[in-house]
Amino acid sequence: MSRALQFRALQFIVRFTIATSFLVLLAGCTAAPSQSVSNAEAQGDGAAMEAKLNVVTTVSPLTNLIYNIGGAHINLTGIVPEGTNSHTFEPAPSDAVKLAEADLIFINGLHLEQPTLQMAEASKRDDAEIIMLGEQTISPDEYVYDFSFPKADGNPNPHLWLNPMYALRYAEIARDALSARDPANADDYSANYDALAERIEALDQTITETIATIPEANRRLLTYHDSWAYFAPRYGLTVIGAIQPSDFAEPSAREVADLITQIRDEKVPAVFGSEVFPSTVLEQIARETGVTYVDQLRDDDLPGKPGETQHSYIGMMVNDVQIMAEALGGDATQIAAFDTANIPGTDQTVAQPQ
Repeated sequence: MSRALQFRALQFIVRFTIATSFLVLLAGCTAAPSQSVSNAEAQGDGAAMEAKLNVVTTVSPLTNLIYNIGGAHINLTGIVPEGTNSHTFEPAPSDAVKLAEADLIFINGLHLEQPTLQMAEASKRDDAEIIMLGEQTISPDEYVYDFSFPKADGNPNPHLWLNPMYALRYAEIARDALSARDPANADDYSANYDALAERIEALDQTITETIATIPEANRRLLTYHDSWAYFAPRYGLTVIGAIQPSDFAEPSAREVADLITQIRDEKVPAVFGSEVFPSTVLEQIARETGVTYVDQLRDDDLPGKPGETQHSYIGMMVNDVQIMAEALGGDATQIAAFDTANIPGTDQTVAQPQ
């Protein structure tokens, strides 16, 4: 094992021990609540209140999809801060408390959030459920391995949600899990799912039509992070490379030279950086090849701020497709006009990571 891996393993053990100790202390003081209590109830006025499920998720797109299904019937917490590298995120000891209070814990899976999964397994109540979304969406023979996620490492590319049809499957899994746990509100969960499905199916069609406006020779993606493995094939795009190696370090000088040669040979019109992964290397490559450099793509960071219309899973997809179309010579008019708001009636407060 390398020293870097030894250090990370030791770091996780220390953090995990702290979290476990904190949970033991918490258990000695109070039972972990599984329902929220209204202000009126807390004040003892006897007002009836609907019991809400406590739901914990990880990355923002997953949180928003479940937000749109659960609506006001759930207390929802996303524990991975927006703008954070979800591949290297390690939960804090305080996250163990959130996981211990959860009725349902939704995790993308496909090895994306291993430290969070391990903490969830150790922290959750016996009656709580961990739901792995990726593993319930595609089978192992559909896993994609690529530059940043080589098969030799055993970690498939986990970015299923960037294919809207896979995101819709995530929403379907959430609908069924929430309905099974809270059958009294199953009709509302189904209605929210139906409304979201209509919107995502329309989004899928709009993306298809927008990508079709890009000249065929330009329908190629060279990105910093290898996020688009499940998106590109659906819409007739080809991922020709990624800058970030599998260990999330900067690429070597040789890798940079090879990419420069590839861009010149293939006459790629633009290279795409990431909102979360700023890269001076990608800027250098763009300068040396004379192509357009765009550093605004998002794969797990929602645009705008909480409460703003574009701060949604759909808003993220619209933002990305608009950027791709404009940079690759297409017409982004149709996608830019797409409704990015959350499903009406689902508005509620989502606890944000600190």
